[in-house]
Amino acid sequence: MINKVRDIIDQLNELDESGNAEEVATSLKVAKEDALRKLKDKQELYEDGENVIKLGKYKFGVNKQPLDLTIVFKDNHLNYHLTGTDFYQKLTNKVLVNSQKYWDQEYLSENAKVYRGCYLAFTLFKETPWDQLAEASQEDLGQLVKKASSANYNEGYTKGVHDEDAAKILLTLVNTHKDLGLLRYAPSIRAHAQYSWYSFTEKERLHFNRMIKAAGSVLEIFPYSKEFNYLIDELQQKIHMLVSETRLFSSAEINVISNYLFEELQGNDAFEVSSEAEELRQAFNSVMKAKNADLRFKEAIDNTSTFHEKIKLVRQWVAAFINQEHPQNARYIDEIVCNCLFDQPITKKKMISPNAVIHNLAGNHPSIIEGEFNFNYHDFVATLTHFTNEELPAYQAFKKAKTDITLQLKEQLKLEEYKPQVLTSFVRNKLIDQVYLPLFGENLAKQLGTVGDNSRTDRMGLLLLISPPGYGKTTLMEYIANRLGLVFMKINGPAIGHEVTSVDPEAATNSAAKEELKKLNLAFEMGNNVMLYLDDIQHCHPEFLQKFISLSDGTRKIEGIYNGKPRTYDLRGKKFCVVMAGNPYTERGAKFQVPDMLSNRADIYNLGDIIGDTDHQFNLSLIENSLTSNPVLNQLRNKYLEDVYTLLNRVENETQDGVLHGNHTNQEVQDYISVIQKVLKVRDTVLKVNLAYIDSAAKDDAYRTEPPFKLQGSYRDMNKLVSKVVPIMNNKELQSLLLSHYESEAQTLTSSAEANLLKYKELTGTITPIEQARWDEIKTTFLKNNKLRGLGNQDEMAQVVLQMVNFSDNLEGIKEVLERAIKAKR
Repeated sequence: MINKVRDIIDQLNELDESGNAEEVATSLKVAKEDALRKLKDKQELYEDGENVIKLGKYKFGVNKQPLDLTIVFKDNHLNYHLTGTDFYQKLTNKVLVNSQKYWDQEYLSENAKVYRGCYLAFTLFKETPWDQLAEASQEDLGQLVKKASSANYNEGYTKGVHDEDAAKILLTLVNTHKDLGLLRYAPSIRAHAQYSWYSFTEKERLHFNRMIKAAGSVLEIFPYSKEFNYLIDELQQKIHMLVSETRLFSSAEINVISNYLFEELQGNDAFEVSSEAEELRQAFNSVMKAKNADLRFKEAIDNTSTFHEKIKLVRQWVAAFINQEHPQNARYIDEIVCNCLFDQPITKKKMISPNAVIHNLAGNHPSIIEGEFNFNYHDFVATLTHFTNEELPAYQAFKKAKTDITLQLKEQLKLEEYKPQVLTSFVRNKLIDQVYLPLFGENLAKQLGTVGDNSRTDRMGLLLLISPPGYGKTTLMEYIANRLGLVFMKINGPAIGHEVTSVDPEAATNSAAKEELKKLNLAFEMGNNVMLYLDDIQHCHPEFLQKFISLSDGTRKIEGIYNGKPRTYDLRGKKFCVVMAGNPYTERGAKFQVPDMLSNRADIYNLGDIIGDTDHQFNLSLIENSLTSNPVLNQLRNKYLEDVYTLLNRVENETQDGVLHGNHTNQEVQDYISVIQKVLKVRDTVLKVNLAYIDSAAKDDAYRTEPPFKLQGSYRDMNKLVSKVVPIMNNKELQSLLLSHYESEAQTLTSSAEANLLKYKELTGTITPIEQARWDEIKTTFLKNNKLRGLGNQDEMAQVVLQMVNFSDNLEGIKEVLERAIKAKR
């Protein structure tokens, strides 16, 4: 398969489709890296196959159901359902609600009355030319059935079950059809044909009889001729007039009646009579004689004036007899009526039965009892014809409506956005493995519960992640959600904004906030297997965050509004966790506001700072996350990951300890070491910038002694810098790379750019004397302005105080000059 994909890439390149070739190549590489990542996780994190995952010392059950929208039957109604969650929504679509009889139908080929083996046999019977069926052996029919069942896999045929049954049913159907001759037409059709024929005038019967027999002579020689359809049309028109006047039978039967008459009258003038109908007629006559009603019956017929009234009269008598004595033979009522009114020659009375019992069927269906199916040709054909012409199209319309409305709601809900996707550049480094996963696992154990007897029943808590931008808060939590099989419902804090204080979508001040609140309430509606992730909460109003206090304590309840209806969501005992993330340092350097009662219920971790004594893992994580960004280090990583740590140890500790396991040349090893030496310098610089940023951002403006430092040293900055490191780069070029990067970053700071760059140079020890003097001047000016900022620029007293401060500073300057002069004289 992989080689085939590579061949496709080569073919696309040959066709000058470089864009498509690159897209396929990238997809292949992503698939490979994702597979390797999953394999590594399976070996190191998963237990019991992939059903249990271990985060630190805690084990969690993994949800294996992918998020999808289905329609299920629940509480006597059709409901939308999001798989793996507790989301159920009553369906109101009229087409689906009115199609209740199809709710439980699993396959289009079978319902409560029709067995799928029967449907397969009937379909082949109708679609295969009769000549082929008539001459086919039992083996030929079996092969025909197997071929059809394999091609129509969506109809639910099981090999060795339904195909074998269908072959037996088809054999019986073909043989019975062949033996019955014109008796294959239903008794009611043949009877109604006689009603029609004897309703014609003598002249009309002579006309049709002559024309039909002439056509029969032609068809004996040329059986496939269609030249006589006009004659059938004439019959249809006459019969239609009869039905319109008398209502003796349904107009839906006219076409079949006309075809039967055309076939029947090609021979002699008599109509074929089934043995069952003749036996029932004799039984009727016997009963009439036994009750001395035969003469009265005959007199009643003779006294009836019109032919159609005679039919109705006789039908009343026969129907009363059949319904009382032989109710199972109601289908023969009209044929018995014809036998009573129109005595047929004995040669036209056939002793062929349309009934049969098919044995040893393997399928399971209400129509099959202990492996036996009671076959009646006319019932079988009528039932399957109705099923094919009426039930099947209606079921297909039901399925189409079901699919259409499911896709429509899927699009509305945007389900694909809630499926966690692991970032292609994600690296499960030692900091994550040894620090974050155990810490987060402890919190999630409180919120989700764990596998085993030690699982907590008092679910509670909140995970609050803070750090400057670029430290992978969202990436890490999306990875964890993916591995746990949770829905990742990310709520965008900036879209909600400071103006929103309610979870009601209708209370939102803009459409973006409304959509986010809809997603929030949808997460509550899902209830199970959900990670609710509120991102950038520094942009949210504290009153809005207060809504989550009760969700974070033992009650696990929260008020919400879904589809305009207020609800109280009780999430106790559910696999539902709440994670919030934000930058604790706003653009002004001030901390964002989290309600005290919420923070008291949260486990808070700063991913941008060192947690406890994990400085080694934190420092190492900057390098681990950037390995894929650098071609040289990525090559080392792909060959053997542990060699990365071996070479890092050699460079950091200036030792030759450790054995390389990968297949590396001497030149490659030298390149690796050269790049690692420079990457370590980059890492140290990024760490300095990071610490300075956090230190500056954590200070209140009133206590500052220099302008806020806004340049950052995040994973994002590290990756950008490492991607440009090459083995032949010298120290000057490396410093130039670092400086140019932060010069570019400072461009967005406008008036603060100069001060931030000077601070950066001071941190890295690259500041010149002239720049140092300028930096001292900036700090002095900032300090003066900061002292007066509280009074306001327009206050007259502030101007006076400013002049006094300047006067005092000048006096200090004179004092320093005089002191230096006195010391010089001494």
